[in-house]
Amino acid sequence: MNHRAHGRLPLAAALAAFCSSAIYSPGASAHVKWFCAFDVAGQPRGLENVLCPDFEGLVGLAVLALMTGCLLDGTTVGDALVRALDGVTGAVEANAETLIRATVGFFFVALWTTGGIILTPELKTQSQAISWLQLAMAAGLLWRATTLLSAAGIALLFAIAVHDYGVFHLADYPIFLGIAAYLALTGLGRDLFGVRPLDLARYAAAVTLMWASIEKWAYPEWSFPLFIEYPQLTLGFDDEFFMRAAGVIEFTLAFALIWTPLVRRMAAIVLAAMFVSAVFEFGKLDAIGHAPIVVILLAIIADSAPAAKWSPRPALAPFAFCAALAAFLAVYYVGHAMLFHTQII
Repeated sequence: MNHRAHGRLPLAAALAAFCSSAIYSPGASAHVKWFCAFDVAGQPRGLENVLCPDFEGLVGLAVLALMTGCLLDGTTVGDALVRALDGVTGAVEANAETLIRATVGFFFVALWTTGGIILTPELKTQSQAISWLQLAMAAGLLWRATTLLSAAGIALLFAIAVHDYGVFHLADYPIFLGIAAYLALTGLGRDLFGVRPLDLARYAAAVTLMWASIEKWAYPEWSFPLFIEYPQLTLGFDDEFFMRAAGVIEFTLAFALIWTPLVRRMAAIVLAAMFVSAVFEFGKLDAIGHAPIVVILLAIIADSAPAAKWSPRPALAPFAFCAALAAFLAVYYVGHAMLFHTQII
């Protein structure tokens, strides 16, 4: 059966696409704005096109997968998985701060070497001062006492990018604010009202990826040139359907990052594998651009901290997931309509 011949697929095919895409989806992990033409202000797909039967079936599978993970958390099997993870990742956890500082420092050295970039490849600048600032920020990460200055530099670059490219474009990248918060708080040796620095970075990573998944539904055509050049990325499925599946998978895994300890660690493993696999297809640009979020995911994988007192209850996962999905869709489409005068439906 040629799946490309069908705009809609039966549930069995949806399940196959969901599972196979979760295992191998570098096309979903590569940031399309770095490789293809895009128009942030362009008309997104209407919600009547996004909220189709395929989408609803995929969301149902996502809720099922999320609930399965939640039910394992705290069981004998779940505890065994946690112990296995702790045994493998203990060294990473013990050196997480050093690893994050080294990776972010490498990232800013790479930006300084390339020149003309504000934080991510599509954010261009003519300012030489920004390149030298990035080198200074990398140097500041060599010592814990100066990481606060590097964090301030990240916040400054983010503000410059918002000024030059608009708040809607930079809504793709709250991960940088999360990393800035992590660096500032670890430099000061403090948390934020009981919230650990790594948790702030984790929340920022979750928001970043949930927002990015909305773009996969709103602008699937941005990725279509990649599928022409790399047809294997879609695993033989229809391009439109694959983008719906990729978006649902990314949203689900991103949402899982804010959930219970085992669920968030398993989600981080899958996300990190997706980002790393994309490097083999898209090369050093993708490796450098995603290095900061990958190192945060590695720290989450290694994080053995138990659930906080206010951690969500597993039974609430389906309701919280659907509420988050509705909220992100509403904020994206309403915000876009207000800023760019586009249609929602």
